[in-house]
Amino acid sequence: MNQEEQVKLFGLWGSPFSKRVEMVLKLKGIPYDYIEEDVYGNKSPMLLKYNPIHKKVPVLVHGGKSIAESLVIVEYIEETWKTTSHAILPQDPYERAMARFWAKYVDDKVMLTLWKACWAPETEREKEMKEAYECLKCLEKELGDKSFFGGETIGFVDIAADFIGYWLGIVQEASGVTIMTADKFPKLHRWSEDFVGNNFIKEVLPPKQKLVAVFKAQFGGGATSK
Repeated sequence: MNQEEQVKLFGLWGSPFSKRVEMVLKLKGIPYDYIEEDVYGNKSPMLLKYNPIHKKVPVLVHGGKSIAESLVIVEYIEETWKTTSHAILPQDPYERAMARFWAKYVDDKVMLTLWKACWAPETEREKEMKEAYECLKCLEKELGDKSFFGGETIGFVDIAADFIGYWLGIVQEASGVTIMTADKFPKLHRWSEDFVGNNFIKEVLPPKQKLVAVFKAQFGGGATSK
């Protein structure tokens, strides 16, 4: 890969949004340089240069041009490296639109709802839990009997739902609140095991206990940003 084609990823070790991009790069076999950012204390001049609008990670730099926002980056990778063997988005226009719909549902609704259910004050817990269950029921129904949301292989919605597949269990441990169990959501539970068990996905997942400690110490009152 020459300098013009070089891929760089500015990310954060524990962020499900950064990890989405790494997962896709790994699945597609695309070489990249990873730059860890201190987004809470000392953002680098390079990050501010490449993402001057939001000033956050992830940011992908390809051929000197930058792309921000995790799902936007995933789509860019899919469109740019079409010849790789692992397709993230389906070819059929309707199925592609539906994948985008469910990914947006996860991003805009499900993640925040699950987070609030885990960390809400006791007085609000019942309401938040009910909403969280409804979100998971929708995803359980959409998954159905498929191996992954993308079918037989990991696709766009699976990548978007990485928080549910891995981070949710850690947040539940850190908060002491249980939402997604094998009894209540057997299909999602099976999916999460298969998702995090994938060799390419497993390779980029952050250490569990380190995340537990971070959530307990820092994220007790609000949700992560995308």
